[in-house]
Amino acid sequence: MEDLTLNVMTAEDYPAVSALWQSIHGFAIRSVDDSREGVERFLRRNPATSVVARVKGETVGAVLCGHDGRTGCFYHVCVREDYRRRGIGKAMVLFCIKALREEKISKISLIAFTSNDAGNAFWKELGWQKRPDVNTYDFTLNEENVVRFNS
Repeated sequence: MEDLTLNVMTAEDYPAVSALWQSIHGFAIRSVDDSREGVERFLRRNPATSVVARVKGETVGAVLCGHDGRTGCFYHVCVREDYRRRGIGKAMVLFCIKALREEKISKISLIAFTSNDAGNAFWKELGWQKRPDVNTYDFTLNEENVVRFNS
């Protein structure tokens, strides 16, 4: 896409990225993890793997991407609704894959809500495989980390 720039996400990007998250219908935001402090903590642990997409200086996409030393993980892969289907999501995914490869990570996982039809179609289109052989479990350590879906 013309005028698209991709940059490593930094703490200074938080206001624009948070505004992007708030603008997306159905987007799930955690009260602690997705707060400024939570995102800054994530970026300190993973300083080179998350990305922000801009068109003419305006934030239109973002991916929180990190790893635990073995497996990479994508969180909050999003493109502003009026900029979708222009290759921005794919460009951000490739940016993150390159960053993870540079850190010697060989595998990436992600979670997509079953109700997220657009997201699930995106991952399928990019060739990602839904795993029928695993179950996903959660154990909540912080009850104050509430999930809220944008309406």
